[in-house]
Amino acid sequence: MTSVLPDAGPADERLDAQLSELAEELRRLGRVVVAFSGGADSAFLAAVAHRTLGDDAHAVTAVSPSLAGDEEADCKALAAEWGLRWTPVVTHEMERAAYRLNDTDRCFHCKAELMDVVGPIAAAEGATVVLGVNLDDLGDHRPGQKAAIDAGAAFPLVATGFSKADVRAASLRLGLRTWDKPAMACLASRIPYGTHVSVGLLSQVDRAESALRRLGLRQLRVRHYDDTARLEVPLEDLPLVLARRDDVVQAVRAQGYRYVTLDLEGFRSGNLNG
Repeated sequence: MTSVLPDAGPADERLDAQLSELAEELRRLGRVVVAFSGGADSAFLAAVAHRTLGDDAHAVTAVSPSLAGDEEADCKALAAEWGLRWTPVVTHEMERAAYRLNDTDRCFHCKAELMDVVGPIAAAEGATVVLGVNLDDLGDHRPGQKAAIDAGAAFPLVATGFSKADVRAASLRLGLRTWDKPAMACLASRIPYGTHVSVGLLSQVDRAESALRRLGLRQLRVRHYDDTARLEVPLEDLPLVLARRDDVVQAVRAQGYRYVTLDLEGFRSGNLNG
């Protein structure tokens, strides 16, 4: 297979060593099925796995109402750009009552469904399911990680010491356009625990966030509270939201919200985990 490292670029011995360790870890696994959501972490892992293992790396994207439509389209685009062996598969977490209940273990049931669907693909290929979990993810409330581990998944980025910052730096080193892609958790993370998840609510949030991206906002969350949308954007984007207040309000109200509020604390990943 071709080298993971590009032919030219700024030298970074520590990063290059990590990339080499990651390639070696993937070779040790032999064949892998990458759970590929299109985010910076899973995209980086899919790209390195493809460069290291060729067609022994299979990128699989779980398609369901909890995956934003823009993300599904980007997975397809990235697979074409990078020459990945890629398959979209439909998952059915919405059919699980425990997932729809939306308690603090919601992510466990989502990942269990993912493994139930992707696991047989990996088994048929004699492969290991790998997820783009990095060191920073280990400190957050992520019950889905336990479901993945219980089902035999591996976390190569954790095994080779990659933090989120390392993933972004290594992605830039490899020329991956996802190096600065904003974090994009599943749409259910916008709905407070205890509020039942439905296809309608997920679609409403997806449409609202997509409309705001068309206004030029890259990193954002639309937190759903019945008829109220609470917008989170990075603090540096607050002036943009205020300058385009009428457009923002119109875009969000058009998706069925009555009230549009702006969180002055700004964007925080995992905001509803506490």
